[in-house]
Amino acid sequence: MKHLARLRALTLIAGLLLATACTAQSGTPAPYTEGDQYVTLPGPHQRYSSEGKVEVVEVFSYGCIHCAEFSPIAEKLKEQLPKGVVFKLVPAPFSAEWLPFARAYYAADKLGVVDRTHLELFKEKFVQHYPINTMDELADFYARQGVDRAEFMRLATSDAATTKLKADLALIQQWGVDGTPSIVVDGKYRVTHVQTLDELSAVAQWLAKRELAEADKGGK
Repeated sequence: MKHLARLRALTLIAGLLLATACTAQSGTPAPYTEGDQYVTLPGPHQRYSSEGKVEVVEVFSYGCIHCAEFSPIAEKLKEQLPKGVVFKLVPAPFSAEWLPFARAYYAADKLGVVDRTHLELFKEKFVQHYPINTMDELADFYARQGVDRAEFMRLATSDAATTKLKADLALIQQWGVDGTPSIVVDGKYRVTHVQTLDELSAVAQWLAKRELAEADKGGK
């Protein structure tokens, strides 16, 4: 009887240990790792806009072929983001050659034509190989899209565009972005060291959902 009691006790302990082990392993590990696929930016963290929503910001340039390759993936990412998360574009004026593209984006944004011209500009430049590099050539492109050429040039070369350009460049530098396409989530995380453009999108979406869940917990 004593032997049977000891056996039952050992069986019970083993069962408890197994249950504990299973419980400890039941949590799904995070698919991406801090320091590998993303980094946390030093504070104070600064979002791009004051909307108060979780942000996914793509830093890009119309002069960047990798941004052209990423653009259809970014469109899908924008569509798949949950309610409460917004997608933003920020042009990177990393060189004199890229300045016209940044100015063109600001003008297109003011004119409300980004949604219908964004992918088309990449297509004409990198697929159809139109010469689209200078302000005049960019103005010609937007004119082909039905935009008033003179108004485009006025907005693109305005003092307001220059002010916006300087402010955006300062923020991009604060985020530590030095290449395109880059994604910054909520001014807190920068996606890094991904192997593919699809992974760039996937990490951004995962970070945005995690940040949204944290915001919901905090009642923001």
